[in-house]
Amino acid sequence: MITRKILATLVISLVCTTSILAQGRLAEEADMAYQKGFYFNAIELYKKAYTVEKKASTKAELIYKVAESYRLLGDAAQAQVWYEKANKAQLEDPTGYFWIGEMLKQQGKYAEAIAAYNKYKEKRPNDMRAEAGISACQMAQKWKDDPTRYTVDPEVLLNTAQYDFTPAFADKKNETVVYTSTREASTGAETDQIVGEAFSDLFTSTRDRLGKWSEPVKLPITINTEGNEGAPIFNDKRTLLYFTRCPMEKKKVYGCDIYMSKKVGAEFSEPVKLELKPAGSKDDTLTVGHPALASTDDMLLFSSNMKGSGHVGGKDLYYVKLNAEGMPAGAPVNLGPEINTAKDDMFPFLRFDGSLYFSSSGHPGMGGMDIYRAEKSGDGKWGLVENMKFPLNSAADDFGIAFDGENDRGFFTSNRPGGKGQDDIWRFYMPDMVFALQGVAYDKMTSQPLANAKISVVGTNGSNFSAMTDENGGFNFAENGKDRYIKENTSYSILAEKEGYLVVKDQVTTVGLAESTTFVKEYFLQPATSDIVIKLPEVQYDLGKFDLRPEGKDSLETLYQTLIDNPTIIIELSAHTDSRDSDARNQILSQNRAQSCVNYLVTKGIDPARMVPKGYGESKLRISDAQIKAMKTKEEQEAAHQQNRRTEFRVLSYDYVPKDSPVVPPTTN
Repeated sequence: MITRKILATLVISLVCTTSILAQGRLAEEADMAYQKGFYFNAIELYKKAYTVEKKASTKAELIYKVAESYRLLGDAAQAQVWYEKANKAQLEDPTGYFWIGEMLKQQGKYAEAIAAYNKYKEKRPNDMRAEAGISACQMAQKWKDDPTRYTVDPEVLLNTAQYDFTPAFADKKNETVVYTSTREASTGAETDQIVGEAFSDLFTSTRDRLGKWSEPVKLPITINTEGNEGAPIFNDKRTLLYFTRCPMEKKKVYGCDIYMSKKVGAEFSEPVKLELKPAGSKDDTLTVGHPALASTDDMLLFSSNMKGSGHVGGKDLYYVKLNAEGMPAGAPVNLGPEINTAKDDMFPFLRFDGSLYFSSSGHPGMGGMDIYRAEKSGDGKWGLVENMKFPLNSAADDFGIAFDGENDRGFFTSNRPGGKGQDDIWRFYMPDMVFALQGVAYDKMTSQPLANAKISVVGTNGSNFSAMTDENGGFNFAENGKDRYIKENTSYSILAEKEGYLVVKDQVTTVGLAESTTFVKEYFLQPATSDIVIKLPEVQYDLGKFDLRPEGKDSLETLYQTLIDNPTIIIELSAHTDSRDSDARNQILSQNRAQSCVNYLVTKGIDPARMVPKGYGESKLRISDAQIKAMKTKEEQEAAHQQNRRTEFRVLSYDYVPKDSPVVPPTTN
């Protein structure tokens, strides 16, 4: 993993299963290479030492050290193989089972990883790392099964079979990038003993209007040296370049520093080292790197393993204020335990809104390093760390995110499957959510499709559009030229109408939706002419009375809403009784009941000129007395009488002209 390279773990205590270091010249050389962080060299030396070692327990230790070197190099598959070999060689320490789980997790083999963690739990039941690993695998699988809306793809034209990573936008239009690569054109002929590749340089490429990248060109020798250069970032004006440089001298270990160079046209000035390490420090192996800039260019974030006040773990994130010349003004400040963990926290990036993106191997993740987002909570303070989840993150190492201005797109680096080589540059973007509204209008009485009905839509964003249904009653609001009718974070009021029918009103909203949606609707329009009677929900009265009961008022809400939705209709509101009284009394009772409905609707704000009360007594029975008498049970007969006691309405005309000032209904009944 190239993150071990640009900000390497250069001074590390040798992890071994016993306190006895490998014996013999080859083993001693391997131990020295390992301690310096030269894992590529250490692997070859440990393998050679193993072939000449005769003692079984020492052979098992050497195998384990090969596994450790592969792990720290970032090769999870080979590390898993060698941990398993160490276990088969009867290694006394069972820690290998834990690391097998970790390596399987970094390959996305979550079920197998859980099985390995469980084996380790059997041998070391008090080590909580296994339980944490199991929980992380379960969480990662859920994220993989339910991905976010981001789309990711490898940026093929920028990648090689070597390491390509951490691109930064180098021009105001964000069409040119500078990024890190160990490709064959890199400066110098030496091989980096950490990863066995060429030392990294900074390269630049520009994409044309069709999105095709030009052949990458190495930055000039003022920037690139025979050591490692990488992890670039430019200020807002694209006039200052900050980058990480790690000097190289054969078989020696040096730390890393951040340098700044002024850019004029295609030229770069001689870089100046930023003094960020503790004053008076004599530790040449301290590392400082991965610069990031606030949008105001007055703050620099970086990663370092330097110890001191506030240090949390392996590599922590720090910030330092910058002066007008872009140089440090004051001492670095640790971002604290909300951001930093006991492991490595690196590759910061600050968006235009102040939110912090970074990569970590310490926060809960999917396998290797994951990308996280933190909210800005004050000057130099961030919190509420959130994993960016799949597919931005994977079981592999994901790091070095860079956003394209204020757009929700950009680049990041990953060594996941699907790339060209080791670490590769991947592009990402958040696709627009696509919404549509479609459906069919029907005649409510016949259930047949209703052609030439008008469907009108008004959005809270000020949009207003309509269409007529086709011969099959269908309508569809999807594409509107190059635009869309239905937009994100908008609510829409819908009106379905046709002459001779009552309107239907509806609403849909895209507010709060997290995925593309097509709203599918069916609208049943009620025919409404003078010869069509429309039944209302049951309006109940006490026996022989016409005063509305509370539940009767509730039933009239349907008619009230119909009158509101159809502001030009004039209706006849009719009441009917059963036959169990005299014709005269039933006629009076029904008229009073019709009038009580009108009176109630008037209190709700409906103009009485829109309503004609009409009592029909028992003159229009739905079920005759003879039919009722023939029914077998009292319950059936009573239900039939109830059907005869009904309230209905019909539309007399559409001639009502609403008054200029709308009637405001009372707040109470």
